[in-house]
Amino acid sequence: MVLPALMLFVAVVLIPLAMTVLLSFNDWGQYKGIEQVFILKNWREIWEDDYFLEMFLRTFRIAVLATLITALLGAPEAYILNRMQGRWKGFFLLVILGPLLISVVARTLGWALLFGGANGVVNKALMSLGVIGAPIPFMFTEAGVVVALAHVMMPFMVLSVWAALQRVDPQIENAAMSLGAGHATILRRIVLPQIMPGILSGAIIVFSLSASAFATPSIIGGRRLKVAATLAYDEFLNTLNWPLGAAVAVLLLVALVLIVVGSNALIERRYAEVFR
Repeated sequence: MVLPALMLFVAVVLIPLAMTVLLSFNDWGQYKGIEQVFILKNWREIWEDDYFLEMFLRTFRIAVLATLITALLGAPEAYILNRMQGRWKGFFLLVILGPLLISVVARTLGWALLFGGANGVVNKALMSLGVIGAPIPFMFTEAGVVVALAHVMMPFMVLSVWAALQRVDPQIENAAMSLGAGHATILRRIVLPQIMPGILSGAIIVFSLSASAFATPSIIGGRRLKVAATLAYDEFLNTLNWPLGAAVAVLLLVALVLIVVGSNALIERRYAEVFR
């Protein structure tokens, strides 16, 4: 019964990945195109050029900041959602899930319309009221990309933490309160350790999707602020240097796998009792 799914996985995932890895070792020239030889030219170029190091550092810095923002805002939001009763819980759950039904491009363009220079709705309103003298720098900045990515990824964090809260017995909080524990102590010593698996899984999802995101960094960051995904896109479709684009894509994939697996192992070791 597993064989059809395994064959589909091999056909749609493993074979394209293997072809991409092989492509990264090919040569390319402006006039000769792609030459199917086995060389380390593309990998050596990535290793020796500081531009690629800066681009990858920017990619992971943006992903880490977006993950932190979603964790700091999404975990309390999920906790409040879990404490709601009746139809209000269903309504706000719909509010959280609603953005997932809208294209990422549309949601990102919304931020561009709000803060897109002097013609952005928010910037224009604040300047007309005299609150600010110049438009808030949002477009083509790391801060803008982080904010837009955090907004796009927030539902994944909220849903992960909310799913973990479903397994927490609410009577435990009442018991702790009856023994004299304050709200801050209950949240820190009782609720937080139990929902850590949800925060961890949400952080892994948000970090992975943020580091490999294309639409949001492309719209907000533009050509001035490249990340790994936009660089690979440009190499494939603009300069037509497919081998170099494949090398960037493979390096991003390998780095993401190592970071996610390593952080997962460290956190599971730290919260071993929770994961049992």
